[in-house]
Amino acid sequence: MKKLAEGMYRILGEGAFEYLAKAQALERDGKKVLHFEIGQPDFPTPQHIKDSAYKAIENNVTGYVAATGILDLKQAIQDEIENTRGFRPSIEQILVLPGAKPGIFFTMLSLVDPGEEIIYPDPGFPTYGSVVKYIGAGDVPVVLKEENEFRLNPQDIEDKITSKTKLIILNSPQNPTGSVMTKEEIENVAEIAEEKDIFLFSDEIYSKMLYESTFHTPSVRDEAKERTIILDGFSKSYSMTGWRLGYVIGPEDIIERMGILMINSLSCTTAFVQKAGITALKGTQEPLRDMMKAFKERRDAIVKGLNEIPNFSCLSPQGAFYTFPNIKKSGMSSREMADYILYNAGVCCLPGSAFGPGGEGYLRFSYATSVEIINQAMKQIKESFN
Repeated sequence: MKKLAEGMYRILGEGAFEYLAKAQALERDGKKVLHFEIGQPDFPTPQHIKDSAYKAIENNVTGYVAATGILDLKQAIQDEIENTRGFRPSIEQILVLPGAKPGIFFTMLSLVDPGEEIIYPDPGFPTYGSVVKYIGAGDVPVVLKEENEFRLNPQDIEDKITSKTKLIILNSPQNPTGSVMTKEEIENVAEIAEEKDIFLFSDEIYSKMLYESTFHTPSVRDEAKERTIILDGFSKSYSMTGWRLGYVIGPEDIIERMGILMINSLSCTTAFVQKAGITALKGTQEPLRDMMKAFKERRDAIVKGLNEIPNFSCLSPQGAFYTFPNIKKSGMSSREMADYILYNAGVCCLPGSAFGPGGEGYLRFSYATSVEIINQAMKQIKESFN
């Protein structure tokens, strides 16, 4: 059998799908499983957004469109960035994508050569490390410390910088910990990137999903004109995971080249989905407010429940919809504990190690489910240790 390209042996999958498969195998055997593994809001896409897509399809908005995105969605994104980040990007700074993940790929492919180094959070979204390895870049994870509430420490970033550092990745609010960096921390990282002449990729997919904290972005420093690339999208905030709609904003010359990658790989983002995105941004935000009110209730319930389980301790996340409890006192590894909970308590969560070595000793629970199911899951886990 012929060998595949070397990069195909470096690229990795995601633990969420591995544990979902385990849970589904149990369900096929007739066992009931409570799901906390997938990072997907359980709320339906708001009706006015769906109606917008239906109307676009009826009007035959179903063909090819500009590879970089339709103009009226780009204009809506301009308004969105001006309202939420305080600056107005040019049309040429915006690239619309089928989901946010292509933005991670395109940014690394556009900026980083093999051997150059990328700094990223550990634990962190698995795609970061996977793509770093795939493109043959230097792998430089920075461990998020529980004593700093899992916020990325600017000094820890600076300590990792070498002459080969090309890109720093930020994610706030963060997956898997739910941490939110402070304004000072964000500004310090932006200063470091400027002083060291390093690109800065800010994954802001959870920017609208905050509780007591305030969202801050490093892009205000250069208005994404020089070194900062923003990633955002519609999947989480608008319950549009399956619609696949996201965007990046960055320096015009970089976005132009990313557009070439778009043409060669994906052609364009689905036209009627883009129309729905306009409605999401410009229409009522009441469904988002209602969703975050429900998520806050769920967060409080799951944090309380986790802290009542023997040998568990859990900080209260400030954003997104994940908890990241510490299970080190149990004596089990993250994977051992995740398996134990699945097979003995009927609750599916993820081992923290699925998000990088820095996640060992923790679990991730996605609380995209009702308070009633959360309380039942906590009860079952607690009882499984009796």
